[in-house]
Amino acid sequence: MKLIACNSNKPLAEGIAENLKTSLAKATIRHFADDEIFVEILENVRGEDVFVIQSTSKPANDHLMELLITIDALKRGSARRITACIPYFGYARQDRKVGPRSPISAKLVADVLTAAGANRVLTLDLHAGQIQGFFNIPVDNLFAIPLFQKDIQEHLPQEGLLVVSPDVGGVVRARGLAKRLSCGLAVIDKRREKPGISEVMNVIGDVKGLHCIITDDIVDSAGTICNAALALLEDGAASVRAYVTHGVFSPPALERIGKSALEEVVVTDSILATDEVKKCKKIRQIPLAPLFGEAIDRINCEKSVSILFD
Repeated sequence: MKLIACNSNKPLAEGIAENLKTSLAKATIRHFADDEIFVEILENVRGEDVFVIQSTSKPANDHLMELLITIDALKRGSARRITACIPYFGYARQDRKVGPRSPISAKLVADVLTAAGANRVLTLDLHAGQIQGFFNIPVDNLFAIPLFQKDIQEHLPQEGLLVVSPDVGGVVRARGLAKRLSCGLAVIDKRREKPGISEVMNVIGDVKGLHCIITDDIVDSAGTICNAALALLEDGAASVRAYVTHGVFSPPALERIGKSALEEVVVTDSILATDEVKKCKKIRQIPLAPLFGEAIDRINCEKSVSILFD
C-alpha cells in the first residue's frame, strides 16, 4: 500500500499515514510559472494499492487538477489500484439542474475522475447521497456522525440535548445523530431567496430550556446556522452549538460566527484551516485521521467499511 498526498491538506495526510504507522510516498507536485501542474512519483508504484489524499477545496480547480494529474501519473506507473481519497468532495452541491441549460457539475467531476484512472473513491459526508450513483466505480462514503456523537458525549451534559436540522433536506442526517444521542429532533423551516442567503421562518419543535445542536454537512457563508441559532434562542433554547462536517467558511462566515449567538462551531479537518479560522475562538476542529486511516486499512485488506458505522 502507498499513500500519496497532494497539496490541499497535507497535515491530514500526514495524520492518516501516522495512524497507519507508515509514511507518505515521495512525490513532486508543483506549479510551473504559467500555473500548469507537474506531478512526478518518486517511488515505484507498480502493482501497488495506492491512495491519493486530496480535498478539492478552495482553490477547487487547482486541487482537482492536482488530483487528476496525480491519478494519471500513477496509472502510467502501473499501479494495481488507485483510490481517490477525497475528504471534501468539491462541486458536490451542483448535483442537479437548477434551471434550463445549467450543468450537473458533480456528475462531470465523477466522470473526469473515472476517465483519469481512479478505480474507487473514498470520501466523507457527500452533500447528497445520490452522488454515489454518478460514479461507475465503487464509492465509500464515510460519515462524521460517530465522531460528533463521541465529541458531544465528552463535552456536553447528557440530559437536555436536542438535535436540530437547519432545513428539511438535512432531517435524515439530524435524525441519525439524534438516535445515537437518544434525544429529540427539531427542524428549522427556512426560505432561501438566492444562493448564500437564507431567511429563517420558524422552528418546528419544542426547544425551550434545551441545549440545541445544529448539524449539517457544509458551513459556507454561515448565514443558515447563525440565523437558526438566533431563532432557537428566541424560542427559549438554553444554548446553541453547531456540528458541521466541512468548514468551507467563505467570507463573511467568520465575522458572522464571531458575532452570532452560537457558543461553538465544531467541524472536521476535511478542509485545511486557514490562519483566520484558527484565530476564531468559536471554531474547533475534530481530526479525521483515525477514521480515514481505519477505512483505508479496511479497503486495502478487503474488509467491510460499513461496519465502521454500525
